[in-house]
Amino acid sequence: MLNKIAFTSALATVAVMSGAASAQNFSLSIPDLKAGKFTNEQFLSETYGFGCSGDNASPRLTWSGAPAGTRSFVLTVYDKDAPTGFGWVHWVVANIPGNAIEIARGITSDGVGLPAGSLQTRTDFGVPGYGGPCPPQGSTHNYVITLTALKVDKLPDAVTQNAPPALVGFFTKANSLGEATLVVNQGR
Repeated sequence: MLNKIAFTSALATVAVMSGAASAQNFSLSIPDLKAGKFTNEQFLSETYGFGCSGDNASPRLTWSGAPAGTRSFVLTVYDKDAPTGFGWVHWVVANIPGNAIEIARGITSDGVGLPAGSLQTRTDFGVPGYGGPCPPQGSTHNYVITLTALKVDKLPDAVTQNAPPALVGFFTKANSLGEATLVVNQGR
């Protein structure tokens, strides 16, 4: 019996290791960054009332090395240092097709320019679409950009454009094959 438990444990370890190995080459990049920082074009616009005067234009993102079996992706942009006590979600894009390798720059709030079938969901701004960074004057924040590879073609029908970030996150984590993450340390 003990040998059977040890064998089962060894198989589980190999399965976890092989999943981790397949995700090791999964990488994400943002070619539009300048010296590793967001540009004024990508900063939040003045109309949001947070003190920034950017163009609120989403950057171009590219990726490669998705884990085997990837059928879709979810992208999140999250400011873990926002002065809210729990961060701030700046962008969520779900149901990105598994054969996609980029998101173009300048995605509109209604999703024009996204890969076919992709869905922007609500952010902490209360609406779907990209909301650029805008750390308070004199501070520096860490913006975590994560692309998660999923084992499903799309998230459940409960994930609509009005879905809150936590709901998207729950279904994303439940179906994850691996993640590619970048952190942009941005001050103002």
